[in-house]
Amino acid sequence: MDIQERTVLVIASRLLHYPEDSFPNLEKEILECIDENMEKQDWREKGKSILAPLRSLSDKGRKEIYVSTFDLKSKLGLYLTAHEFGDSAKRGPALIKLQKNINEAGFEREKGELADYIPMLLEFLAVCPDKFDNERLVRRLAVALQYMCEHIADDNPYAPILHLLNNLVFPEPTQEEIENIKFEREEADLEELPYPIMYE
Repeated sequence: MDIQERTVLVIASRLLHYPEDSFPNLEKEILECIDENMEKQDWREKGKSILAPLRSLSDKGRKEIYVSTFDLKSKLGLYLTAHEFGDSAKRGPALIKLQKNINEAGFEREKGELADYIPMLLEFLAVCPDKFDNERLVRRLAVALQYMCEHIADDNPYAPILHLLNNLVFPEPTQEEIENIKFEREEADLEELPYPIMYE
């Protein structure tokens, strides 16, 4: 991946974390990151454009939309193996293997998060040296992110972030990859989770 693609990954990772920090501070950091690392004007414009929908919200509003978007709807969950396997027993071994791959590359997962937390995986891909073969992980994330793009409302302020990842960084999944994930996924009993997942 080149520096511009890695920059998109870092920006998306920060924006897809639970919005704890003051948004103006985060926005300032992101704008500086874009100006320093993106040479193409159209990439800079696209990177900056995803900030506007979130900027228009209050801190409370961002948190409420984040929870209702990612924590209460399984089709928009931020955990890779949940998209791939749903409630299947295959998810456990997949998590262990993913954690092993991350450790072998010399990285540790964020404290309190599962190894398949998508914002963390985006940051992992952004900083991991090219000598480590992450093509399989890239393909897996491409399928999950396309699935999420298909199920998020166009007017959701987080939709532009997912679409930016799909359009600028991740390859288009093959039909076989899409069918495989549909075959492997074991659906939960309820679309709506019984309670919100709260972050500290």
